[in-house]
Amino acid sequence: MKKNYVKYIGIALFIVSSFSIQSCTKDDDSVETIIPVGIAVDPSNLKGNVTNGETVTLDPTKVYNLTGTIAIKDGGKLVIPAGTRIVSTAGASSYIIVEQGGQIFANGTAGSPVLFTSSTSSSGSWGGLVLCGKAPINIGTSSTSSIGNITYGGTSETDNSGALTYVRIEYSGINYNSNNKFNGLSLFGVGNQTNVSNIALINGSDDGIEIFGGTVNVSNIVSMGNENNAFSWTEGWDGSATNIYTKRRTNGVGNRGILGNNNTSNNDASPRSNPTIKNVTFIGDTSGDSDAIKLQTGTYATISNIVLSNWTTGFNIESDASVTFFNGEEKLQDILFDTITTQAIATSTSGTGVPILNDTYTEKIDAKGAGNGILTPTWAIGWSGL
Repeated sequence: MKKNYVKYIGIALFIVSSFSIQSCTKDDDSVETIIPVGIAVDPSNLKGNVTNGETVTLDPTKVYNLTGTIAIKDGGKLVIPAGTRIVSTAGASSYIIVEQGGQIFANGTAGSPVLFTSSTSSSGSWGGLVLCGKAPINIGTSSTSSIGNITYGGTSETDNSGALTYVRIEYSGINYNSNNKFNGLSLFGVGNQTNVSNIALINGSDDGIEIFGGTVNVSNIVSMGNENNAFSWTEGWDGSATNIYTKRRTNGVGNRGILGNNNTSNNDASPRSNPTIKNVTFIGDTSGDSDAIKLQTGTYATISNIVLSNWTTGFNIESDASVTFFNGEEKLQDILFDTITTQAIATSTSGTGVPILNDTYTEKIDAKGAGNGILTPTWAIGWSGL
């Protein structure tokens, strides 16, 4: 009989433990409820400040109407989960700006990107995203952003403004004032601990992405249908870009694949723009401004694994400092020229043509560029809208 009692006790313990395991599993699978605070309380009227010490998390099950400016202040955090849609309804006053010390975490996935768009599906119908960090620039120790009038720049190469991953920005580029337009994404003095990867800038009325100094590294950039440059830099950017794909609009709308600058007032200003660019495919148009890549005002760069298709000029290098750095120095490597009228030209600061020397660039007829030659790279399909 004693053995039977032991047997029954063992069975009972097994049943209890089974219920416990099932209960824990059920709890572990539950989704945490997001309690709206601050600017997130009313999804129909998303605007205002995220203040010091405040973390605002949006609810991916809701659509947010961006009705004004969001400013993420020093010490504030805005968290935007995968699948969240933010729709601008307010034109020029409708944009998001991250101030020095503030952070944004827009963390989408390939299957569920974060979307910033407009209620009006036309270029230039709202602002865009602006990040202002504390990394070095070459127009002073610090400066004021042309968009938002916010301080940026400093001495912190490792400054961290948060993360943008699997983010799509559409129809941006409205006039901020009479002299400046919004880009899809503007990075002012942003540091290299900021994560910027898998970003799509679609159908904007100015640049897709513009980098103003700093040390930020970016990867997997799609810049499609924008009316100005797909990718540009200035003010001493010294970071990297890996995988850039652009396809320009036809009929002369749009400018270059890349416009690279150092400093328009002082071509030798320090820190000098000197990014490392790898794996790019630029599909262009031979009407309008038809340079695939223009490097000027003293910028340096090392660019490799490049596919350029359907441009009048492949590389246009201007200014004495930039010409001296690139001409004959093999800084442009492994290039596939596809239907390019003139592969490269160079012009001095005074405007005099400079002969292109041997070894300025190297060709590679099987270069893959952003990953798939002249075709859309597989990493860009789906989440970017392609």
